[in-house]
Amino acid sequence: MNDTLTVPKDKVLEAYSKAKSPRKVMLENLFGIKTFQPEIKERIKSFDDVLRENGIKRVVFDNNCQDLTTDEVAYKMIKEIVKAFNEGWTPDWSNSSEYKYYPWFKMGSPSGGGFSYYDCAYWNAVSGVGSRLCFKNSDLAKHAANLFLDIYKDLQTA
Repeated sequence: MNDTLTVPKDKVLEAYSKAKSPRKVMLENLFGIKTFQPEIKERIKSFDDVLRENGIKRVVFDNNCQDLTTDEVAYKMIKEIVKAFNEGWTPDWSNSSEYKYYPWFKMGSPSGGGFSYYDCAYWNAVSGVGSRLCFKNSDLAKHAANLFLDIYKDLQTA
């Protein structure tokens, strides 16, 4: 006989918050550790958080970026940012119905200078946007663009 238990998520989270370490481990094993982690936008507030999320030590990243130009370093950083925020999702380029999102920037200002985040756009398989730079939804694309605007600026203007 194969019985299934259904437990409301709020009850599981409440039990987790009150549990001591061994019981937390048990709940993590039953429901998966991601159930108890904050959302990705709450976990990432800096590029060091991105590296932690991707299991990369800062010294290793920095060593791999020696002798690179500013835009090349920014590209490597944005690849890591996208990877972290997508949490394992990769775009399916054979599926033109699956939207892929990339931040869209308005370069310059009425006075002729500046750089600002403008919008987010989705792209299909005929996009000129690199697949490593696409987000799984527009909310993440907007959030990452706002949080890491200086890095995007280095990529676009270096």
